[in-house]
Amino acid sequence: MAIRRTSGLIVVGMAALLVLALLFVAPALLQVDRYRPQVISYLQDNTGKEVEIGRLTLTFFPLSLHIDHFGVKNPAIFPRGYVVQVARIDAVFSAGALLHRRVVITSLVLEDPVLNLTSDPDGPWNFENPDAQAVQTALPLEVISRVQIRRGHLIASNLLPSDAAGPIFFEAHEVSADLEQVNLMGIIDPSSSSMDGRGSLKAGHLRLGRVEVSNLKSTLRLESRHVLFGDVHAEVDGGRAAGELSFDLSGKNASFNTTAKLSGVSVAQLLAAFPHGGAKMTGTMDGDLKLAGAITHSLRPLAGIHGSGHLRVHNGQVPGLKLNENLMKLAHFNHLGPAKNEPSSFTLMTADLELDNQRISSRVIDIDGYGVDVDGSGNVSVSGSNELNYRGLAEITTREGFFTNIIARLSGATLKDGKLQFPFRLGGTIDNPVFSKGKDEKDVDAVPRHR
Repeated sequence: MAIRRTSGLIVVGMAALLVLALLFVAPALLQVDRYRPQVISYLQDNTGKEVEIGRLTLTFFPLSLHIDHFGVKNPAIFPRGYVVQVARIDAVFSAGALLHRRVVITSLVLEDPVLNLTSDPDGPWNFENPDAQAVQTALPLEVISRVQIRRGHLIASNLLPSDAAGPIFFEAHEVSADLEQVNLMGIIDPSSSSMDGRGSLKAGHLRLGRVEVSNLKSTLRLESRHVLFGDVHAEVDGGRAAGELSFDLSGKNASFNTTAKLSGVSVAQLLAAFPHGGAKMTGTMDGDLKLAGAITHSLRPLAGIHGSGHLRVHNGQVPGLKLNENLMKLAHFNHLGPAKNEPSSFTLMTADLELDNQRISSRVIDIDGYGVDVDGSGNVSVSGSNELNYRGLAEITTREGFFTNIIARLSGATLKDGKLQFPFRLGGTIDNPVFSKGKDEKDVDAVPRHR
């Protein structure tokens, strides 16, 4: 009896060793890379795009397929290039699901992916599949439980009406993400109405138009033709930004919507990214902004955006305006105590903003300068002409003597509580501002006052 039991254990042990040996040797025996041409052909037939694969390998524990140098090229209606390129893909499959003829990926890791999103003027995106209905039945890929992205890059642009490549309007670099319940078939199917994934995202650098942020952290939701960045926190020009950003890709023109709270932002660094913005203003900015609009197929894809906000700038200068100096000249007197400080400086500037039709308008502007305080309103063009159209009421904050008051009042000023006030206009352009006197009392009455 003991001999039989021992013999049985030996047989079981030998069988276990044989199975273990087969599991380690099987990947080499299978040589899945020899099936690479068939895999490429299958993917091309079911995505409608040219596919490249450098190498395929298979491992067990867990059952995994490894793809090196994966690429999908743009469809024929787009310029030459790639929709996506990935240095390495590691896909873990459910062995049990495969036994039931189901393709279930439990984990997908993308190393160094580069995603180029391009929209055609007629509506489709380069990642979409024109034959989505055929794919629904031919490629039975189920929702992926977890997707990880490491060192990713994303670039988004529109084609021009001539079908030439347009400028990049959005990009993110050094991206890492951890997503769950990702529906790849829903992403490439333009008729999908599903939730296509959710999770968290980090980006070392992100740019929307000319606005750049770094070290961004956010939640991420992929829905039917919508991408939503929530609970965003990022560094921007020496300060911080928090808010939300979303993209709608369902129409012929993609659109975006963003809200942001700003704190400690360097105005000089922020403006330096815009044409004619360099060296126009300094200071530290706080406030809140809301921006939205369609992303057009043009050389200025964000020209049609609109929005509103409230901003505060502390301890700054506007070198081109030289507020105190110009206002003093308008009243024909100088050297009024604090007004002798740097004439372009101010301690606080607050303003509301309305952006529409390529003009930034402010109904209430309040500037606390050195020796001069200003209440004003007006607008500036951002279409390229950079025209200024502002008017205001200036107040000399120091009390003046009898003869100075007489001279100033003859110049158009009024006296209130012992302080001189007078209306003015600001025209010209951002590069060449022009001060002039207010025309009549209606100019004074039309300007909001806060003191």
